[in-house]
Amino acid sequence: MHRRPPLLFRLLLGTIALLAGCDIGHDYQRPPLDIPLAYRASPQTAAAAWPSTDWWRGFHSAELNTLIEQARAQNFDIAAAIARVRQADAQVRIAGALLLPAINGTASASWQHQGLGTSSSSRSSGLGRSSNASIDFHSYSVGLSASYELDFWGRNRAARRSAVASAMFSRFDQQTVALTIITEVANTWFIALSLADRLAVARANLADAEQTQRVIHGRFEAGTASQLDIAQQDALVAGERALIPNFTSQLEQEIIALGILTGQPPERIAVRPGTLTKLVLPLVASGLPSALLARRPDVAAAEALLVAQNFNITVARAAFFPSIQLTASGGYQAAALNRLITPGGALASLAEGLTLPIFDGGTLRGQLELAKGRYDELLASYRRAVVQAFTDVDTALTAWRYATEQERLQRVAVETARTAATIARAQMAAGTVDITTVLTAETTLFSDEDILVQVRLVRAQALLNLYKALGGGWTEPAQPVNAQFPGLSPGPVPGGVALPIGENVR
Repeated sequence: MHRRPPLLFRLLLGTIALLAGCDIGHDYQRPPLDIPLAYRASPQTAAAAWPSTDWWRGFHSAELNTLIEQARAQNFDIAAAIARVRQADAQVRIAGALLLPAINGTASASWQHQGLGTSSSSRSSGLGRSSNASIDFHSYSVGLSASYELDFWGRNRAARRSAVASAMFSRFDQQTVALTIITEVANTWFIALSLADRLAVARANLADAEQTQRVIHGRFEAGTASQLDIAQQDALVAGERALIPNFTSQLEQEIIALGILTGQPPERIAVRPGTLTKLVLPLVASGLPSALLARRPDVAAAEALLVAQNFNITVARAAFFPSIQLTASGGYQAAALNRLITPGGALASLAEGLTLPIFDGGTLRGQLELAKGRYDELLASYRRAVVQAFTDVDTALTAWRYATEQERLQRVAVETARTAATIARAQMAAGTVDITTVLTAETTLFSDEDILVQVRLVRAQALLNLYKALGGGWTEPAQPVNAQFPGLSPGPVPGGVALPIGENVR
């Protein structure tokens, strides 16, 4: 006789057939972006010369290379970012587990003792007699149970894809952190070199001012100089001497700051700054703005968050639909252990279940609107990151261009002031000019020389910022962000570690 399927099973099939055509999610599509044809600060479309992955070696500073290698290996922020990559990988594994059945093994053994009271009487003797009896119960069982949720609406798949996109974000973020740390190390080292140069200039200027001071004192003793002339030169000497402790303090503070950047106490920093003038400043070309987005890890990180949230919306939509669970179990049960695995002790069960939200007070609707609002927020953040990338490049190009011009002009100013000071000193020695002329010439020279050192620093920092704005040698993976990312490694990492998703980092 033909048996009809259970009512629950028929309802399950009917619900699936009714909702089979529903589309509750879609793959991520990159939003439209306003990408300029050329940079404001560099209208020409010359061929790009992107930074290499070890771009800092182009400065030809052995000390800088050592500091950056220490930072890459020991910096605490980079280590924390790598740990966040491991956490994101674990979330991918957790999310992926829902796509597979859960299987559990069970085994049990029980013993129960039960006493039985009996009594009897002897008719012949007329005496009552009672006795105690007992019985033992043994039970043994072993089996397997499995449960599985049918991902009919793609909820679990979307959750895993969101976790994978979040794992990609953690990698891009780690690379952003690494690039930031490297540029901070280089910038701190450049400032230290600049302070060493300013200190050397101040000491040289102090020596020149003291030499002039001795000449003026000699003229005062000869009666050809006044007390005012001595006081003015003494003030200039005192001012130059007062600069030295300030520059020394700032220099030491920059060296101390290298400790936390390289992940070690300041006492371990053994390098001493030389001079900024020995740095080689390797040029790079910015290329086209359209190529920049594939070279900025922060832009890729912002888009990865957008991708993850796109799939979170799918998860929120799927929550409106029924969840379908299948459970099964099988095993053996017997009263004696030696008869456990026998056909007579076999047990098996199979069940299906369906859970459909009917009334939740608006919770699911609120969760969906929350997911959509978060997506809009991340979309604005992504577009801001794109515009910020163009802004960084334009700012760095502008700073580099005008700092280069300023350095050229400042060199002319220093040479002119040096010539004027030399002539003034010679004429003072010959008695043809007064002390005020020498004082003015020396003050101008000392100021111009210090400004030249500061302009050199600004120019070096502009180039450093340009390297950072161009992504520091990072390139986006060839596979698009909205793909499944199985085993994807995000490519070269500036100062970090490239890790395929799911790899455990120790």
